[in-house]
Amino acid sequence: MPKRTRAASIDDARREWEQLRRDNERVKRENDRLREENAKLERERDRLRREIERLTHALDAARRAGKRQAAPFSKGAPTPQPKPSGRRAGRHHGRHGHRRPPTHIDETIDVAMPARCPGCGGAVTETRVADQIQEELPIVQPHVRRFRVQIGRCGDCGRRVQGRHPLQTSDALGAASTHLGPQAVALIVLLNKYLGLSHGKIATLLRDWFGLTVRPSAVTDALHRAARQAAPTYGALREAIRASPVVSPDETSWKVGGRLQWLWVFATPSVILYAIQAGRGFSQAAAILGADFNGVLVRDGWAPYRRFEHAAHQTCLAHLLRRTRELATDHPRAAWPDRIHAVLQQALAVRDRRASGDITSHGAAVARGRLFNDLADLVNQPVRTPALQRFAAHLAVELPAVFGFLFDPAVDATNGRAEQALRPAVVNRKVSGGNRSPRGVTTQQILASVVHTARVRGLNVRTVLVDLLRTRQPTVSPALATPLQ
Repeated sequence: MPKRTRAASIDDARREWEQLRRDNERVKRENDRLREENAKLERERDRLRREIERLTHALDAARRAGKRQAAPFSKGAPTPQPKPSGRRAGRHHGRHGHRRPPTHIDETIDVAMPARCPGCGGAVTETRVADQIQEELPIVQPHVRRFRVQIGRCGDCGRRVQGRHPLQTSDALGAASTHLGPQAVALIVLLNKYLGLSHGKIATLLRDWFGLTVRPSAVTDALHRAARQAAPTYGALREAIRASPVVSPDETSWKVGGRLQWLWVFATPSVILYAIQAGRGFSQAAAILGADFNGVLVRDGWAPYRRFEHAAHQTCLAHLLRRTRELATDHPRAAWPDRIHAVLQQALAVRDRRASGDITSHGAAVARGRLFNDLADLVNQPVRTPALQRFAAHLAVELPAVFGFLFDPAVDATNGRAEQALRPAVVNRKVSGGNRSPRGVTTQQILASVVHTARVRGLNVRTVLVDLLRTRQPTVSPALATPLQ
């Protein structure tokens, strides 16, 4: 090869190498830039993920707070142009109601018309007489009853003996001889445990409307006395809950001496039992129901309830439906929550058709099997969103307990019975903040159970309480001894 040709080839190779070197450096710089941009995008992705998690937690907290707000039934801001209030005209206007006149008249007052017209001063001639009825509360004064108690001593054993009248509620004499009667104590119990009035307001009401001068501490003592007399009845209600074929439990937070505890409720059609305990786990539920409870639990999705292995389970469809609506709102592009919602609504429609007689029990069983398969297929479908994945995992665990109400008409589809029983306690909690002492806890759960059980049975609560207060020894109320069938 000629010398000049060899030199040209070397120069070409050198230039090509130099070009490759420059290209390599350019590619390295581009790779570094892309690597830095990728790291920046990863940091931004992590930041956005943390922001999404923060906003999700804030949304969940806002939803929980909205369920515990001071005005839980608020519908938001008023409508700018609301529809007129009152009844709508048309065929379905309905019958106008009015206060029915009482069956008896205690007093009749003749109201004379003026002799002269107030407008022009002319003579007035009577044309007719009309009745106006006024139902009024009487002015109540305390009825003070004094018992002259005879006291003696047995000639054989020397034991001290004193008499007791059926109207007495206590054998106390001396410094404790003056106390409130059973009617007053029963009213105090109702005002506090049912209507949620504070001890101070009860004392004010008794003083201003009934002439009974009591201090808030006397109201507290009256409540403790009523609870002591009703303690055996509370035990009987607990045994009735354990023996019930269907029980709906629920729980909510409760403060005792400023410390967090939990108020449990166990509801049936004829018994409502409250229990304030230190936790909300299986051991607390089993303390009331018994670990071997073998009835049906109509409950929400709280995991400790599933540990009742001998019981049949019905999970609350209202909770599931509420969760599907929230997921559909949070993830509008996902059709999966709406499909779950549709299956659950179909199950409720089957229940209603069976109750109305449109389908037989066999038809309901066929529909139940189809709905179970549809829900199982939806639960097994893959979903990508973490929130949907969590709900799918929850449904997979709860699947055997979703359609229990279609097996037995006596089983409710929701735990609404327990939630309704919690509402008076929540009102009471807003007023009192809970209890101050273990003795207050005992009084709260006993009296609330007696009052609300009597109400669901349609009994006169005052009569039940008065009868309990007049017994010489604490005993089980005959009216609440056995649950209604």
